[in-house]
Amino acid sequence: MYYLNIMKLLINIPAFNEEKTIEKTIKSLPKKVKGFDVVKYQLIDDGSTDNTKKIAKKLKVNYIYSNGINRGLGITFKRAVHKALKNGFDVMVNIDADGQFNPNDISQLTQPILKNKADITIASRFSGIKAKNMPKIKSFLNKYGSKLVGFFLGTQTSDLTCGFRAYSRESMMRLNLTHQFTYTQETIIDALSKNLKIVWLPVKVTYFKNRKAKMTKNLSNFIYQSFMIIIKTLRDTKPLKFFGFPAFILILIAFVIFAGVFLNYIYNYLDLGTLKVSPYKNWLGLASITLILGIQFLVFAFLADMIKSSRNINEEQMYEQRKIRFSKGASKK
Repeated sequence: MYYLNIMKLLINIPAFNEEKTIEKTIKSLPKKVKGFDVVKYQLIDDGSTDNTKKIAKKLKVNYIYSNGINRGLGITFKRAVHKALKNGFDVMVNIDADGQFNPNDISQLTQPILKNKADITIASRFSGIKAKNMPKIKSFLNKYGSKLVGFFLGTQTSDLTCGFRAYSRESMMRLNLTHQFTYTQETIIDALSKNLKIVWLPVKVTYFKNRKAKMTKNLSNFIYQSFMIIIKTLRDTKPLKFFGFPAFILILIAFVIFAGVFLNYIYNYLDLGTLKVSPYKNWLGLASITLILGIQFLVFAFLADMIKSSRNINEEQMYEQRKIRFSKGASKK
């Protein structure tokens, strides 16, 4: 974590057309949080066409930035991180504008970071405290998405999509995100691949019955986009496993088929005294195709791993540049 004599916390609110809830959310935010000398608020307006930005100005939110047009949650989050680093904050808490999270839990999220027990903390809706009125589809997608990510990363993961999170300065400088649609799944995979410590903490979440989620208003698109983000991020961070696992399965299938054909061939030869290959042509063809595909995936695995090594070097250089650019002396006070 990046240490400063004065500990500064930024509470960030991404917002898009939230005029009905934004005032209540901002007024409910804590003015003081244990362990911090300074607590300030930031709103990133993602091209709202209502009075969201105007209400935030009326309530004197410390930092207000606008994307101009609706650019997506991924870009909005990256901008929030950039501004948090530029303005010299040690920890950033991201909380939704719709009021479904309890701001009193902010202190719970920040404590593991202050105690150097975590780089990122994430509110979990599946760790003991059941979320009220949570749509079943969200629960289902989170459950199996977490299993997929956990399998590839070799660790247990919990809530993949909850936006209520706290980030240390170190984690914000380490993260490199590429997707525009959302950042939630990509952040977790990217952080764990860089050996950043993530802790999931159970919190109480309430889903309002008449609340229409903007991210999931087109459910099929949300599922597709989320799935593609997970797949692409796993491909980039764990290429040997991503390509190597199907390579192993395909090559294993090929050898099983070859072994079965060989044993059956030997058995028939000893039994009938004949050497006919024609009965096995289809099986041999299938085994050959499977073996070739397996070898191709294996080649992809090694090539992708080479690309990952280059990416790691580039990301380390970007991290060092950020350390200089967002150092205490360079950051805006």
